[in-house]
Amino acid sequence: MIQPFGDEHFMKQAYLEAQKALAEDEVPVGAVVVANGKIIGRGHNLTERLKDVTAHAEMQAITAAASYLGGKYLHKCTLFVTLEPCSMCAGALYWSQIERVVFAAPDPKRGFSTQGGKLHPKTKLNSGILRNECSELLLNFFRQKR
Repeated sequence: MIQPFGDEHFMKQAYLEAQKALAEDEVPVGAVVVANGKIIGRGHNLTERLKDVTAHAEMQAITAAASYLGGKYLHKCTLFVTLEPCSMCAGALYWSQIERVVFAAPDPKRGFSTQGGKLHPKTKLNSGILRNECSELLLNFFRQKR
């Protein structure tokens, strides 16, 4: 899949979504779904505002992308997210059959890789792009909460 913009460009867009979450006093996680070099879904955490534990950034972006495409499968799409997806989001990504997932910061406590979640066998996984910036955003948020 050839993209006119690189992974860093799209992770910066996910980071902008995370900043929207921060402005709403939500855990600052943001996500975008990209197809053919175009963002087709955006999302940021809305769990507090919606009082919905499933309103994670990834879920918002997956729903928006599926709506844009008019179907439930995200073939030939990439999700860029600022934090490693949890098991719930990994399950949704599994069922969407997304081609690729790129996350910035690992989540050693709740990330799918440590909690037994898994992605679709054909999904490619990359991590670390803008890791420091995304990690710092989260760390600062939680420092202010304590």
